[in-house]
Amino acid sequence: MSVITNPYLVGNFAPVAEEVTAEHLPVVGELPKELSGRYLRNGPNPIEAPDAPTHHWFLGDGMVHGLRLRDGRAEWYRNRYVGSTNVSRVRGVDDIAGRNWNDSAGGPNTNVGGFAGTTWAMVEAGGCPVELTYELETIGRNDFHGTLPGAFTAHPKIDPGTGEMHAMTYAWGQWLDHAQYVVVGPDGRVSKTLDIPMGMSMLHDMSLTATYAVVYDQPVTVDLDLAFGGSGFPFRWNPDHGNRVGLLPRDGAAADIIWIDVPNGYAFHPMNAYDTADGRVVIDLCNYDRMFDRDVLGPFGDSTPRLERWELDPVRRSASITVIDDTANEFPRHRGSLSTKPYRYGYTVSACPDPLAGGWDTVKHDLETGTRVAHDHGAGRAAGEPVFVAREGSEAEDDGWLLMFVHDVAAGTAEFVVMDAQDIGRGPVATVTLPQRVPFGFHGNWVSDRSVAPTA
Repeated sequence: MSVITNPYLVGNFAPVAEEVTAEHLPVVGELPKELSGRYLRNGPNPIEAPDAPTHHWFLGDGMVHGLRLRDGRAEWYRNRYVGSTNVSRVRGVDDIAGRNWNDSAGGPNTNVGGFAGTTWAMVEAGGCPVELTYELETIGRNDFHGTLPGAFTAHPKIDPGTGEMHAMTYAWGQWLDHAQYVVVGPDGRVSKTLDIPMGMSMLHDMSLTATYAVVYDQPVTVDLDLAFGGSGFPFRWNPDHGNRVGLLPRDGAAADIIWIDVPNGYAFHPMNAYDTADGRVVIDLCNYDRMFDRDVLGPFGDSTPRLERWELDPVRRSASITVIDDTANEFPRHRGSLSTKPYRYGYTVSACPDPLAGGWDTVKHDLETGTRVAHDHGAGRAAGEPVFVAREGSEAEDDGWLLMFVHDVAAGTAEFVVMDAQDIGRGPVATVTLPQRVPFGFHGNWVSDRSVAPTA
C-alpha cells in the first residue's frame, strides 16, 4: 500500500511541539544597537496531528515566534501558540476572551505586528484579530475595542501619512455576495466600513495608493466539493471567473469602483502601489500563472511567482503589464515610509517548491535600473520574508536593515539574520542562533519599543 505524504507536513513545514523561552542568546557579528524592539513572525503550527492527505498548509493553528533585541543583545526568544477556540479545547481550558463573531474555532496564523500600541495576530477570511502581550501570551480576541462589525484580514496596509490602517476583508462562509473595506484609525478603532458587492473569490491582500484602495477579484474561488470534503480549505483555481482589479476611491462608494480586467493569474502579495502624476496607478506584485489547480494543499505545486509591474489606466480601464523578474519571487517588502508613494527598492525571497533544491535566496530589486542582487544563504538554507527597517535618521531609501529567519532545512535549525540592505551581497552583519527549529511560515514585522512599549 502506498503512503500519501503531504509535502506541507514534512521537513521544515512540519510543526514544532514545544513552546520555548530562551534568554541571552549568542550573537555572531554585531547587532545594530538602534534595533530596540521585537522581530515577530506568525505561521501555521497544528497543535494536533491533522489528516495528512487533506490538510492544507494555510489551516494550522497560529504560532508566533519572536526575538527581543536591545542594546546590541538578543535578550530572548519565545514561540507561543496564538489563542483560539481550538487551542483552548486541546488544552482543556476555557475559550479565550473576546467576541467570536463567526464562531471560528481557528485563530490567527498568518501575520503579526504592532499598531496603536498593541500587538495583534491576524488572519484572513473572517477571523478576529487576537491581542498578545509583549511576551507573546494571548490576551484575547480584540475587535478593535468593539468597533469591528465582522471580518478582518491578515494584510492591512498602513498609510504613513495619516497613520490609518486599511483592509479588504471577506468571510466566505458568512458573506456570500460581498467583501468589505475597513479603515482603522490611529487610535485602534474602526472609522469606516464599506460593503463591496462581488463573488466569493479568495481576497488575500490589497493595495493602497494616496487615491485608491485596490480590490483584487481573482480566479481562485469557493469550491463546494472542497468546502464539504474534509479539508476545510474551500478555494480552488477557477479560470472561468476571470481576473480583475478594482480601483475604489478612498472616499468613494462601491458604485465608484473602476474595474479593470487583467490576464488570469493569482497574486497573493503586492510589493507596493502608488499614483502617477498623470492619473495612472502602478502596482508591483508577485504573480502566479495558476493557484490551487493540481496542488490543492498549498501554494507551490502549480507555478512559481514572478515579479511584475501593473500600470493601470482608470480612464481607459486598461492595464499594461511588464515582467520585472521572471524568476521566482515571493514575500515582497519595501520601506514602509514609502507605502502609497513612488519608490525604488524592493526585497523578495526566491521561493520554490523544494528548499533543498536551491532558491530561497534574499533578493534586492532596483526598480529604476532593473537590476537585482541575490544573496545565497548556503546549500540547503532557506531565507524567510525580508523585513526592512530603516536606519535612524537615514535619507537614502535603502539605508537600513533586512531582518529574517534563515532555516537550515537539512540540519533542522534556524537563525535570526540581520543584513545591510545597501549591501546584501556581503552577507549577514549579525546572526543569532535560535534554540529550536522554526517551521516555514508566513508574515511578520519589526515592532519597535516606540511602537509597542515593553512591559518591563
